[in-house]
Amino acid sequence: MKASSKNKQSISLKQFLSRPEITMTFVLIIFCLALTLASDVFATPQNILNILRQIAVYAILGIGEAYIIITGGIDLSVGSLVGWSACVGGVVAEWGWSPGMVLIAMLVAGIIPGIINGILVAWVGLPPFIATLGMLNIAYGGALMITKGFPIRYRGTWLHQFGGGYIGIVPISVIVTIVLVIIGYVIAEHTIFGRNIYALGNSEKAAKLSGIKTDYVKIMTYAITGLLAGVCAVIQVGLLGTADASLGQGAELDVIAAVVIGGISMSGGEGNIFGVLVGAMIMGVLRNAFVLLAVSGYAQIVALGVVVVIAVAVDSLRRKKATV
Repeated sequence: MKASSKNKQSISLKQFLSRPEITMTFVLIIFCLALTLASDVFATPQNILNILRQIAVYAILGIGEAYIIITGGIDLSVGSLVGWSACVGGVVAEWGWSPGMVLIAMLVAGIIPGIINGILVAWVGLPPFIATLGMLNIAYGGALMITKGFPIRYRGTWLHQFGGGYIGIVPISVIVTIVLVIIGYVIAEHTIFGRNIYALGNSEKAAKLSGIKTDYVKIMTYAITGLLAGVCAVIQVGLLGTADASLGQGAELDVIAAVVIGGISMSGGEGNIFGVLVGAMIMGVLRNAFVLLAVSGYAQIVALGVVVVIAVAVDSLRRKKATV
């Protein structure tokens, strides 16, 4: 009995350590130790806080992107939705709307395109890649149209606290990120909606046969992602003090990279939301390392591309091994 108990504990520990998010946590620790030795600046409190603030967009958008990828889809429009939501907020602020209404406008500006993405995928039947690629251009072009291509300065109000404020020495954006990751994890792991997301990703046909409203689940995941894009718009406007169509531009690639690095399978049906936070931290640490080590911008693009390819390849090999 004792031998059997020890064997079960050993298997359980082995399974725990083999989980992608745990593996990537060790990778993150190794990165941090190496950079601490390579740079005197990396481990300073100010730099650590800067990294944490930089990863807010990756982590927050990553929650919604993870939901979508777990269902078997993808959203390429998340970066442009940040810029669109920010510009909507900037325009209505110029109209004299109160900060509270500006906040609501930015969140709604993110939710509506998200719902449209979900409808195009679930009801119209467009491939997620095509639907969200189209929305990427629509949101970016729409932001340019309403701002006439010029940044809009947003005067300081309490909204700025979300992006530029602190509680003690901790940026409020970091606190918001942690709270949203915890909420995202609870929804995914401990609610019926979360279980339906995983069921849909494992087999849409089986999910339908079991009574799950798959179209509703798809639309909701895209709507949540749009809402989170609105949250990121609030943070970015607060941090920079301007609303610009270019805010968030290109972030979709970094977000997808963070999600995949964090162990969310591109094949759907598998992954852990806490892994998204780990993936976002790895992306933040890498970008910070590039600056500290004076890596050229061209080399940075190549390095990040290699990281994404390796992450997807590892996921693919792991799934192949599991099916053998």
